[in-house]
Amino acid sequence: MSATADPADKSNPAYRLGFEEGQIVQELGFDEDTDQELREGIEDITGTELVDEDYDDVADAVVLWHREEDGDLTDALVDAQEYLAPEGLIWLLTPKTGRDGHVEAHEINEAARTAGLSATSSVSIAKDWAGTRLATPKAAKSGKR
Repeated sequence: MSATADPADKSNPAYRLGFEEGQIVQELGFDEDTDQELREGIEDITGTELVDEDYDDVADAVVLWHREEDGDLTDALVDAQEYLAPEGLIWLLTPKTGRDGHVEAHEINEAARTAGLSATSSVSIAKDWAGTRLATPKAAKSGKR
């Protein structure tokens, strides 16, 4: 985490994900291909380090890195909700079209529906990664970012 970063710095790519200072963000699916700048940007905004899959308390949000070869997306989304706050959000980060491990939009939507989530928006968030914002029905109704 950068000690000098301004959490309100709009050039930080993570700013577009809507995180806020003090939030606990659980990161799942970390691997050597994840975008380090985005990870650090999330930590700069929240002021907290990302927690991993061993975290066993409530998280405000989940960042799930998922590639086509990572297995069943529905299972991953169900698992991602295990410690998620009732109005928490999941940002599903998948490789962009044309990149190794790309996941088709219809597969994301189907997996999200099956897992009880709804896709509310998508963003191009890093050089190789796209983000899909997934919300529980409770979070979608409250309009939480």
